[in-house]
Amino acid sequence: MHARGIVADDVYRLATVEGPRFSPDGQWIAYTVTTPDREADADQADLWLARWDGTETRQLTRSKSSEHSPRFSPDGRRLAFLSDRADEKAGDQVWVLDLAGGEAQQLSHFDAPIGDFAWSPDGNRLVFTAQRPHQRDESEDKPAPIVVDRLWFKSDDGGYLRDERSHLFLMDAHGGAVTPVTDGPYDDLQPSWSPDGSQIAFVSKRGENPDATDNWDLYLVPARAGAEAHRLTANPGADGDADGAWLSGPPRFSADGRRMAFLAGGAPQDLWYALSQVAVVDVPSIGAAGPVDARLPTAAVDRNTLEPRWSADGQWLYFRLEDDASMVLARVRLRDGHIERLTAPGGVVSEYDMSANGRIVVVHGTSAQPGELSALERGKLRRISRHNDAWLREVDVVTARPIAAQGAGGFDIHGLLLVPKGTPPGTRVPTLLRLHGGPVSQHQHEFDLSWQLFAAQGYAVVAPNPRGSTGRGYAFQRALLADWGYADVPDVLALTDRVVADGIADPARLGVGGWSYGAILTNYVIASDTRFKAATSGAGMSNMLGGYGVDQYMREWEAELGLPWKNTDTWLRLSYPFLHADRIRTPTLFLCGADDFNVPLPATEQMYQALRRLGVPTQLVIYPGQHHHLARPSLRVDRLQRYVDWYNRWLGVSSAAAP
Repeated sequence: MHARGIVADDVYRLATVEGPRFSPDGQWIAYTVTTPDREADADQADLWLARWDGTETRQLTRSKSSEHSPRFSPDGRRLAFLSDRADEKAGDQVWVLDLAGGEAQQLSHFDAPIGDFAWSPDGNRLVFTAQRPHQRDESEDKPAPIVVDRLWFKSDDGGYLRDERSHLFLMDAHGGAVTPVTDGPYDDLQPSWSPDGSQIAFVSKRGENPDATDNWDLYLVPARAGAEAHRLTANPGADGDADGAWLSGPPRFSADGRRMAFLAGGAPQDLWYALSQVAVVDVPSIGAAGPVDARLPTAAVDRNTLEPRWSADGQWLYFRLEDDASMVLARVRLRDGHIERLTAPGGVVSEYDMSANGRIVVVHGTSAQPGELSALERGKLRRISRHNDAWLREVDVVTARPIAAQGAGGFDIHGLLLVPKGTPPGTRVPTLLRLHGGPVSQHQHEFDLSWQLFAAQGYAVVAPNPRGSTGRGYAFQRALLADWGYADVPDVLALTDRVVADGIADPARLGVGGWSYGAILTNYVIASDTRFKAATSGAGMSNMLGGYGVDQYMREWEAELGLPWKNTDTWLRLSYPFLHADRIRTPTLFLCGADDFNVPLPATEQMYQALRRLGVPTQLVIYPGQHHHLARPSLRVDRLQRYVDWYNRWLGVSSAAAP
């Protein structure tokens, strides 16, 4: 059968593999597979189980609700997981499945959704995080007024924030009885048991006004009600990955309980431009004075090092290493700092787990292969799961290759390039510059459905990693601080010039686009250079002053740009795509979720209104009920098709693929 090109409707075919967890004996791996459900117009997550040797893979759950976050009990006989299958309004609760047979049983009946959870070492209790239930006098058809008195008062997923705070609770693993452990006007997150079950480590941000900083610290609390928590670290930056953005998980005790590994942030003034690095602290005895100093065993590598896990003998720390468009698994020997890379560049290890007997499973993917479970054995990856293989046999996919250009400021600028399959050598093709979000992130060797869709339509795709991107070290990341548009626009244009000079890109048919910071940078690009004939700008902003107090980044804006009434010139300087919208000539499609609190809709509406007023061809697409990330698969299909239609219209390209 002749393979076809990717189409927007392939959103429904892509399976996402996540969250692998070993059984205690290392023989089985539980994990989650998420696929879009066309009929329900929602993502459906189910639990799967695979043998380590790859001889068996089977689906464990098939309910209409989603199940995720599998955790084996210490004896390996039960599998706990989170699901809202009993009541969507109640949110995720803990369910337990007896692996010997039978249906899963609901263990928790808490009055609020449950977040992180973990089994105690003896299997008799679980610790979990949840917000304390609050009684409110309101109904769906007659909601009560929202009263706000917090400094940080809104988030994209949480909406308007009131007195909701997350705390630790203990739950009996047999009857489900719940005992509160922590309380107070602050959030307690990511609990982890000590090996002897006497203490729980967690991440919390406390002090006089926790909303004013990102100063998360590690804490220890005896595993009983009413116990006093003690602060373990005092780094003025963030200790622990409280927002879970990097999937680094909770702090982890060494097997002997004497040390703890966690993720340490950099200096507060560096904000999101600081490196996140593996850190280790000695665990004091219960009641000992603290806090204690942390060590950074991977500091010399000058890269983000993430998700630390201990070797059984405590001599090594394993971690994910973000390095120049790749994410590899690595380890550091603690006695001398020697670092070994365990997987090859050119791919992405998005998650991993280790068994007590030293086995390693990773979720690994490339630009041409969505992430799947693989075993790491003797330096090589052996595939275990094949959830996307049948679909991939039906379609043509393109592999990204590295590109580079000389940038300003003494930095070489790297990126990835996809060229349409079957393009004859020396043939120029229409080219799209696709810009990543963040801004502190990177394009990397992982599967991107939109890139494959564009390539199937006959476009070359350029994915730049300009200054501010991760994977190139601290100085490269921090070069963008308070210099948005000025630092990175020349970098992305340098890669554009490169593909034109190399005879790949048709200079008369160039497009640009991105989502979130990718849209912000798109607006900077089209306000700086008129060569682009089409742009798509999703959930971005350009009027920085107009965004103050509207989005969820109050702390970050004040730290990076200063207070608007004191540093007005800086805010105005970075607002040039809006304040100089009359320089824009590029037909631009604007898109945003109606309920986006990350980069709220008014920021997109302002740019649409400016271009409409100036007579530049433009259109605004608003996705009802959607936050920063579109949850409904049908809307993700719609967005992809609108991208294609907009680029085809203004770049003179006929549709090269049909559903």
